[in-house]
Amino acid sequence: MNNKIKAAALLLMTLPVAFSCTEKVTIKVGATYTRLVVDGHIATDLTAYDITLTKTADYFYNAPSPKVVNATVEISDGSNTYLLQETSPGNSGIYRTDPSFYGVPGKTYTLMVHLPEAIAGITDYSSSCELVHVARLDSTKAVFHSDFGQKGAWEIRCYAKDPGNEVNYYMFNLYRNGKLLTDSIQKLRVSDDQLFNGSYFDGGVMYLRGDNPDETLTVGDTITLVMSGITKEYNNFIQQCQAAGFNIPFFTGPPANIKGNISNEAIGFFAAYSNSRASAIVK
Repeated sequence: MNNKIKAAALLLMTLPVAFSCTEKVTIKVGATYTRLVVDGHIATDLTAYDITLTKTADYFYNAPSPKVVNATVEISDGSNTYLLQETSPGNSGIYRTDPSFYGVPGKTYTLMVHLPEAIAGITDYSSSCELVHVARLDSTKAVFHSDFGQKGAWEIRCYAKDPGNEVNYYMFNLYRNGKLLTDSIQKLRVSDDQLFNGSYFDGGVMYLRGDNPDETLTVGDTITLVMSGITKEYNNFIQQCQAAGFNIPFFTGPPANIKGNISNEAIGFFAAYSNSRASAIVK
């Protein structure tokens, strides 16, 4: 077995797979003081980006999380500061960049939030994240395995050269015919490159179950794999959320031991990352 095949096999062992066994995790929940929840990211694509602000609620609070409205939300790259606008002023709690905004690899971006009313006595929050480079994704392919599960499974393969200069962290998203399939944090795939650092990687990064109509593929479909370069901190945050069974945006506050990057004990993560993508027709 050559090194590339070994690396691919070992990577798949580290990624969450639809057919792997799961261990039941018991999490103690209860009432706690209210905290700010921040959910949002920026990337290298030219588009509008959303930052969502809500408040935590008790675990058994049977309603959507309370929105945080009329806040002042800004993003700085160290040289320029960009003011975000609430999508429905005073009502949505969603703050959006201008559509002409895009992130630049190598810069560190800082999110600054000022609330009109204090949460737990605090009105000002911040978070910083470096926007790291990503390796160029050469191509992708979907390979069907009839012996996986009752109706088989599609393996989504990635072909890219890892730069090998340091430990890099990757996140993978998948689109089918323009629709995002990895639409929750539980469906994301993240990995470091320690098993293939500096090598050309040509292995699988996720599986789609053939018995799940919401994610299976059909011959003729167009798939687009998006590979993102992320920070170690964001990689760890995603893994912690997946292990605890929580999604983003949060319905209620997650356990306090999930470490985000928002100041003043707020919950959530402000991420910045670079994207590379490739598409293929399912055959």
